[in-house]
Amino acid sequence: MRTFCHEFRTPVNTLAALTQALAEERRPLSGDERRAIAALARDQAAHLQGLLGAAAANTSSLTLVGRQDEQRVPLAQVLSAVTVVVPPDRRRIRVTRRAAVCEVSERRTRQVLGNLVENALRHGPPGGQVGIYAARRRSGLSVTVTDEGRVEDTLVEALRRPAPTAGMSGLGLWIARQLVAADGGRVCLHRLRPQGVALEVLLPGPPTAG
Repeated sequence: MRTFCHEFRTPVNTLAALTQALAEERRPLSGDERRAIAALARDQAAHLQGLLGAAAANTSSLTLVGRQDEQRVPLAQVLSAVTVVVPPDRRRIRVTRRAAVCEVSERRTRQVLGNLVENALRHGPPGGQVGIYAARRRSGLSVTVTDEGRVEDTLVEALRRPAPTAGMSGLGLWIARQLVAADGGRVCLHRLRPQGVALEVLLPGPPTAG
């Protein structure tokens, strides 16, 4: 039930951000922009329906560990869905062309990056920048989420914990680790200088050409 509640939070927050963008309209939105917002809202609603279906069948399947029948989509499609919760003036995105077209497990990757972006917003300083960077490496695909906070002991502990805590604290990171492991990858912590936190998701894949 804790997993169920936690995983509902990200798509609900995303839908709230999308509807807020429509309601406020600081500037007139073009037809293409409205269609893009509607498409993202539709995708988030479908994601919520998928979570409900998984919960109805078996609560443990919410993390989809071991599922091999996941739909695979280009990484760019997932990033457009998870970065919408970050205000444009706080958002830094840099994705190489090779990484953008790299196919990933749609739902698992959405859950992983959604949790990391939510954590960056929650634990970084108010108004701080949130970065999303992706590139192909020799060993596979690297996607990094950064914020301008500090590496706290609780974060280090959360990355080592073999099982989730009794509360909600650290649950999103624990879920992300399980999902990444299901794809044969890992989550790494980096300290940024002079200050900042970077959580890197490393997924195996065909090596780059050079």
